[in-house]
Amino acid sequence: MTGAEGRRGGPDLSVTIAGVKLRNPVIAASGTFGYGGEYRGLLDIAGLGGICTKGLTLHPRPGNAGVRLHETPSGLMNSIGLENPGVAGFIEGELPRLRRLGPAVIVNLAGADMAEYAAAAALLDGTEIDMIELNISCPNVKAGGMAFGLDPAAAGAVTAAARKAAAHKPLMVKLSPNAPDLAAVARACVNAGADALSLVNTFKALAIDVIRRRPVFDRESAGLSGPAIRPIALRMVWDIWAAQQSWAAGPGGPPGGPVPIVGMGGIAAAGDALEFLMAGAAAVQVGSATFARPPAMNEIIAGIGRYMKENGLSALGELTAAARYPR
Repeated sequence: MTGAEGRRGGPDLSVTIAGVKLRNPVIAASGTFGYGGEYRGLLDIAGLGGICTKGLTLHPRPGNAGVRLHETPSGLMNSIGLENPGVAGFIEGELPRLRRLGPAVIVNLAGADMAEYAAAAALLDGTEIDMIELNISCPNVKAGGMAFGLDPAAAGAVTAAARKAAAHKPLMVKLSPNAPDLAAVARACVNAGADALSLVNTFKALAIDVIRRRPVFDRESAGLSGPAIRPIALRMVWDIWAAQQSWAAGPGGPPGGPVPIVGMGGIAAAGDALEFLMAGAAAVQVGSATFARPPAMNEIIAGIGRYMKENGLSALGELTAAARYPR
């Protein structure tokens, strides 16, 4: 169901995140949807709210060697390592095709150091993308990545550098569930200019091959996603929404007040997405579920629309944080 359908009398699923209007709150998560075209013919891509690209870096990267995916009970571990064509290669080869697909284009941007983040953000600033998702939370790279997302000072510094370099694009920062103090990291990012927060990235995890008696992955640990992490990810969205309200009410809070949250982590059905919305998310990203069932996002969008219609809700905003203010 789209915003147009809402204007014809049904529920309006559209939502605006940091000035970017999405036809509905369901976004394809980074690293699970390539650059959009890979899923052509398997689902209604044009019906999605947005597409978050595979993680990009300033320069091309080959990714990690060895096993890259490993299934676990109710989950999936990955160690892809940000394989990508580089920002310039993306702009020239992928962006024109991605732009034609219809949904909002969100570029997931990673880097090895602040200079690389800033240089890449500057290149993206002059393109037709809708938003940058600053990835400071990837656990599968040796340099940069999650290291920035664990420490509030580092997170704030890299956010400020990207904000300055990409002054014309909305900036959403993707947070790591592995941070010792996630609220402090979130506050540092918002203070440094983040227009939105997305959470959470994968959990650092380990699997061992009992035949080889060695870790499954060459880099030993990997990122865990899928339904197994959903209750923890949901709790983190709940906590960061509440933290933002307390900052707004107290002294020294972020100058712009609370920013929108895009929630993710094991969302596989409409009920899962509704939980995240009711916990405080304005939109959601869906990842691992698409591997198992490519039309999952279309089904989730339709399910949210049905729920709203059955419960007499006309606008998506009526669901945001509804678990805190039940109607």
